[in-house]
Amino acid sequence: MNGRSKRLQNEWQTLEHGLDGRKDISCRVLATNEEGLPNSYCVDYHIHSICGVTNVEQLGIEGVVNEPLFADHFQMQISLPVNYPQVDAAPVFNFLTCDEQGNDIPHPWHPNIRYFGAFAGRVCINMADTYSSLLWAIQRIGAYLRYEVYHATIEPPYPEDLQVAAWVRNQGEPNAWIYLNNKNK
Repeated sequence: MNGRSKRLQNEWQTLEHGLDGRKDISCRVLATNEEGLPNSYCVDYHIHSICGVTNVEQLGIEGVVNEPLFADHFQMQISLPVNYPQVDAAPVFNFLTCDEQGNDIPHPWHPNIRYFGAFAGRVCINMADTYSSLLWAIQRIGAYLRYEVYHATIEPPYPEDLQVAAWVRNQGEPNAWIYLNNKNK
């Protein structure tokens, strides 16, 4: 077994062991390579989190209140490039924004997850390096959904979605809407 295959095998075993028995996060294999090792996963988050705001078409207009909307289930796909885990081949984390029929489904409203545009659902994980495990990333994204971790200031490493970041700073924090205090670990 080559180094990449060993890494894929180890990631798979680490995910199965690390998520075993959890009620808030589960993971399943979506696709495998020719050796039968996973190269794509679907992660289900059963976490009460923000999935949008009211009056989104008036987002950022002074005097318009944009109260948070919530969902309890989000799905994220992880795709591993052919040359993963090389430095230039980071895993791709992307929340699904529509179902198999093309209907919109809730996806997270978080400054480090793209909400608007062609890249909606893309997660900015800021993985420290290629040694970071997929389990670490999945757990970190769970912390995103709980709003335990977020970066909404306009400074490096910069938020993934600037509109959501502005909402966090201007409405979410002042109204204490982002302090979700989830206890469903």
